[in-house]
Amino acid sequence: MSGETQFGLIVLVVGLAMTAAVLSNRLSARLRVPAPAFFLVAAVIAAQFWHGAAALPVKSVELVVTVALAIILFDGGMHIGRRRFRTAAGAIIWTGVAGTLVTAAGTAVAARFVTGMSWHLALLVGTAVAATDPAVVFSVFGRREIAGRTGVLLEGESGANDPVGIALLSALLAAHGGATSIAWQVVAGFAEQMAVGVAVGVGGGLALLAFMRRVPLPSEGLYSLRVLSGVLVIFGAATVAHGSGFLAVLVAGILIGDESAPYKREIQRFHSSLASLGEIVAFVMLGLTMRLSDLESGSVWADGLALAALLAFVIRPVLVGLVTLPVRLSVPERTFFLWTGLKGAVPILLGMAIVGSGTPGAARAYQVIFVIVGFSVTVQGGTVPALARRLRIPLRSIEPEPWSLGVRFSEEPEGLHRYEVAAGAAADGSTIGDLPCGEGAWVSLVVRNGTLLPVAGDTTLQAGDDVLILADPGEAATLARCFTTPATPPGDTPAPETT
Repeated sequence: MSGETQFGLIVLVVGLAMTAAVLSNRLSARLRVPAPAFFLVAAVIAAQFWHGAAALPVKSVELVVTVALAIILFDGGMHIGRRRFRTAAGAIIWTGVAGTLVTAAGTAVAARFVTGMSWHLALLVGTAVAATDPAVVFSVFGRREIAGRTGVLLEGESGANDPVGIALLSALLAAHGGATSIAWQVVAGFAEQMAVGVAVGVGGGLALLAFMRRVPLPSEGLYSLRVLSGVLVIFGAATVAHGSGFLAVLVAGILIGDESAPYKREIQRFHSSLASLGEIVAFVMLGLTMRLSDLESGSVWADGLALAALLAFVIRPVLVGLVTLPVRLSVPERTFFLWTGLKGAVPILLGMAIVGSGTPGAARAYQVIFVIVGFSVTVQGGTVPALARRLRIPLRSIEPEPWSLGVRFSEEPEGLHRYEVAAGAAADGSTIGDLPCGEGAWVSLVVRNGTLLPVAGDTTLQAGDDVLILADPGEAATLARCFTTPATPPGDTPAPETT
């Protein structure tokens, strides 16, 4: 076979594999099993037959997955945004940090006594599996999104505890000396990574936002690439400064998420697609590092499944449950939150770091971590939709919008607002002429089920309508209440949001 033919065959196989990975999301939506489970299992099976997988440099896999995770976290931060983050900021930070630490400690104790690992190795394993994965959690729901504060808390915790877990493991691997010296080094190293990560994330996010707004580019396609390059600069700068690059890009994404900028929607779509690609690449490459023959040992399965069960049924419900007691959640919401701490790419990546450290017993620890992740994404993840229905967790359907109707402006328009009418809002069932949202608001466009409606005083709005309004920028809060906030029944006073 000539070199050109061989290259074409490789491109063909890669293209077919990516097509299958994309289509697996349809299967995931039907079966309510996270799409990463299919990527991971398929890659492990492929590694069994593709002997070249064994030649993949572990360090190269780590680097590629690291970049993919940085892109995923930035996209997750943009999805949360500053406004949503503010509604549960204290709870997100508290559960992201304290929840990760207690989970790591509890799992370390379990690993020490269940598997017989040394205390040092058990602590590394506990830290590796402490982080949850937002991509796994939300791929279960497909086109549905968890509504309200629970969804924000789940997304925020999943995004926050990845940097926390990675920083903690890095500090543990870098520490040396006696017990007291190691403890001090871990605390100092962890604090440094968190502080530098936040500082670089805030500074880099604000600088990137200003760059997006003030420096025009000759082509629309360059705007998304500029943001991508900025994300890589923020990640690299934080890492060079001995901070958490993952935390830095998450913070930058949160700062940029709600802000206006030229071609902002195109930028968001680009990074959402790139994050989906990063998810596929991360799980496939991590899956290729494990062969079925490595998992033949019965003790690996027994230890991994025992720790996975303890994590799902004891450690997270009890320890993280205690951590979340100050957070205002109903019993169903708290139960759902504690169960959906699904594991994903980060534990496997950290398991590879443990192997690379040369710690005695690291290879077996990596296999145990792999089994824990496999159990979490398939068995535990598969029960999440049923649990949501049983607990009556509010879910909001996010229908795809493959067609768009847009108007381009050379300058950012002031006073242009777009809303989707929420069920039960003041605008739901109201005519345009009787809208209780001020005299200066002018409804210029109404789209219902893909059809443009005539804009007249007697046109009645319905839940789900897309409405474009011209109004003074200061009227945004009043308009939001009118179109997106369901009316409170008489005598029913909403409880204050506290953390």
